[in-house]
Amino acid sequence: MSSDRSRTAYADSAADLARSALDALRGAGGTAMVAAHVDSAEDDAAALAAVRVVGADTFAPHLLTGTALHPLDAEVVARSFTVFPPPETVPQSPPAGPAEPWVMAWRDWATASMLERFAAEGAAAEVLSLYAAQPSEAPLLARRVGLRPAEAPSPGPARDLGWAEWSVRMGQLSSLALPGLEGPVHAAARRAPLALARGATRSLMRRDYPTAARIARWLALLQHEGVALPLDPAPLVGHLRMLGSGSRLALDTAIAGKLLGLEPV
Repeated sequence: MSSDRSRTAYADSAADLARSALDALRGAGGTAMVAAHVDSAEDDAAALAAVRVVGADTFAPHLLTGTALHPLDAEVVARSFTVFPPPETVPQSPPAGPAEPWVMAWRDWATASMLERFAAEGAAAEVLSLYAAQPSEAPLLARRVGLRPAEAPSPGPARDLGWAEWSVRMGQLSSLALPGLEGPVHAAARRAPLALARGATRSLMRRDYPTAARIARWLALLQHEGVALPLDPAPLVGHLRMLGSGSRLALDTAIAGKLLGLEPV
């Protein structure tokens, strides 16, 4: 398969898994949605890569609705880490290094942390012992790729990163915008609600609805936590539902809607 076809297959598979997560969040579909996604896929590698791309959001239906994680889903998420292991090299935090590996390391940390929370025992235990977070120490997954929890995005406009670019980067970390996860990225979001509000508004005005939805998730999480915001994220999320399209955006706005107590999602 050519690299272009591979990228297309991976993107299509990630969109399909996001749609399955959205259905589960709405109470539709069957159990073991992640396992079903991989079992039904023509390309096993693309399906497992999709698990890594959707990341911690595969756990959103369980986290936000209280449904149990199926053991087969835990197995598949754990297997995605063995088939696509994190790199051994240290991803330098930007601007010292490129942003993409650093962002992916944090997203992997979120996925592994959620896996540890929902599947502390059972078939995934062996992988969890290598990759997941431990309650009293730094995340083992993050340590494996050399990511230090103190390395967080700038909390706002800084010497190397203004509010516009920073908010987009926080949007790239939107799968961390879930209750139950806690780290310096979350602390950075709490310190800069105005920058996030500006970033979401700017993206909406530029008709970049996917980015606006990702940033809106942080605003929804902050309001869910009781943080004072410079704007009400509920109309923003409702507006994005009407204007945006695609399963990824729909999942982002559904998660934000759940955090804000909006119905239906």
